[in-house]
Amino acid sequence: MKLHTFQMSRTLDETILHLIDKHALSDQDALRAQLAKQGHDLTQPTLSRHLKKLNIQKVEGRYRRVEVAHAALPSFSITEAPPNLVVIRTEPGFANALAIKLDHLEIPGLAGTIAGDDTIFIAVQGQRYLASVKAAVAEALS
Repeated sequence: MKLHTFQMSRTLDETILHLIDKHALSDQDALRAQLAKQGHDLTQPTLSRHLKKLNIQKVEGRYRRVEVAHAALPSFSITEAPPNLVVIRTEPGFANALAIKLDHLEIPGLAGTIAGDDTIFIAVQGQRYLASVKAAVAEALS
């Protein structure tokens, strides 16, 4: 059964890569619809996991595969929003990638992130962590 699952996953990954290469897909619903036409009925969380695994991110408004090792970090600004938020503004299409990077760093006091297209809200575990989380985020993204 594992071999069958691996083959299905590989075929799905190949289909995803083909679709984002051939179509200007700007959201997951459009990509899921294209995948359904190809016989792949996925939930949104499953699709998100595959996009992450394949290093697919939204760039200039559409999904593209990016080379993580060679991807330069975009410009950004960081603002404290007391009592427990840090807000990052970045270039369009980069917020999700930066949020994922921050979530994997396990910064003390960082409770989690919510990313839009060009904005990230960072929930901080309390006001006492606000300055240290902001500093750690600035260092991690510099």
